Amino acid sequence: MFQKISIIFSIKELRQKIILTLLLLAVYRIGSWIPLPIVDVHKMQQMWANQSGVAEVMSQVAVFTGTQFETLTIFGLGIMPYISASIIFQLLATVFDKLKALQKEGESGRKKINEWTRYATILICLFQSLFYVLALGNQGVTGVTGGVYRDTLLYADNTLPWMWIFTAVLVMTAGTAFLMWLGEQIDEYGIGNGISLLIMAGIISSLPGALTKLSERAVLGFSSGTQKLGVDQMLLLAVLFVAVVVGVIYITKGQRRIPTQSQKHIRGRQTFGGGRQYLPLKVNQAGVMPIIFASSLLLFPQVIFSYLSAPANAHWIFKIFNNIFERQTFTYIILFIALIYFFCYFWTAVTFNPKDIAENLKNHGSFIQGRRPGNATAAYLEKVMKYITYVGASFIAVIAVLPNIISSLLIPDNFMLANFFGGTSLLIVVSVIIDLVDKIDSHLIMHNYKGLLAHNK
Repeated sequence: MFQKISIIFSIKELRQKIILTLLLLAVYRIGSWIPLPIVDVHKMQQMWANQSGVAEVMSQVAVFTGTQFETLTIFGLGIMPYISASIIFQLLATVFDKLKALQKEGESGRKKINEWTRYATILICLFQSLFYVLALGNQGVTGVTGGVYRDTLLYADNTLPWMWIFTAVLVMTAGTAFLMWLGEQIDEYGIGNGISLLIMAGIISSLPGALTKLSERAVLGFSSGTQKLGVDQMLLLAVLFVAVVVGVIYITKGQRRIPTQSQKHIRGRQTFGGGRQYLPLKVNQAGVMPIIFASSLLLFPQVIFSYLSAPANAHWIFKIFNNIFERQTFTYIILFIALIYFFCYFWTAVTFNPKDIAENLKNHGSFIQGRRPGNATAAYLEKVMKYITYVGASFIAVIAVLPNIISSLLIPDNFMLANFFGGTSLLIVVSVIIDLVDKIDSHLIMHNYKGLLAHNK
């Protein structure tokens, strides 16, 4: 392994890309600790430790997005507004022919869509940052004017809270715009997908704190039904973590390889084509998008009913719905799994078009054995994708609800720690690492070296 690492840094181009990527990620992490103007970080963290109402819901978002909600920094929104805008335009491309035509125009069309995506990101940032700041204001004792802004966030009394809100919204929006630029620089001059690496860096940054909390609960000896974790439970968590990582890698790399045959072409005395190839169909075609969609959709009723049921004189029906949408309840888990299955098939239908694939095979003179080119091939691909998507959706559903089970049975009241044993965070980290290793391998192979995972023989 050390030999391969030395080979990586011996290639000048690859070494420069890796160093630049690490430097830009370091800039992101440094900015994640810079608080907004006039904010008392220690008092903010003390308020966040209570995790009541909207703050508890936002902590769930912070876990799988890598954002810094609990410290209210200049990068507090993270890169999620840009991802939301990208998803919106990708969905709109399936409805509007103009966007679909732009996608097929090549580099010029993608640049135009990226430009619109940046504008949409700024608008999303403005709304999200305003909602976030106002939501934190409602966590105070006496409301926006005399609650959080005087007692928790600011060092001194603030006579112009709306001026501070305006400044905070602009700073957080500018922070996300800067993160967009960082991601584009990594894409162009670094290695790996810049946006994915930023999200992974934010998720991994919370790992030391989670391990610290785990060590505080660990005790020598076996568990005895207390809040402490015995040796048996620690071993169980370690085995579970390794099993989940192996399963995520297996499903992420898993493919259904459909054999295709190309037609023979005779030119003069030479015969071309006629070879047998494979059409790879990914088992987890949707990636982490179904979990992100399902979590985001369930956040709306969580926020609404948490806010409506907070007052002491709140109507009983609001409290019932608030209990229904709590993260640990049976109804929440059932809704979560159902939405994951739905969005798995929905996102696969958006990103995978069997008619286009069948048409491309036909144009290149290839066909699937036993299937007629054209509509018959498209129907066959759609049928195969339906079955393998069910397998991928089942696996994603298990990974998604695993943190809820672990936090209920093994690590009560510590969802952030439990999330490292499953859930979106682990799925994102493993997927990004796999993609990063593949891109490093492509550089090594281009310079006549073996890949990182290749055997030295």
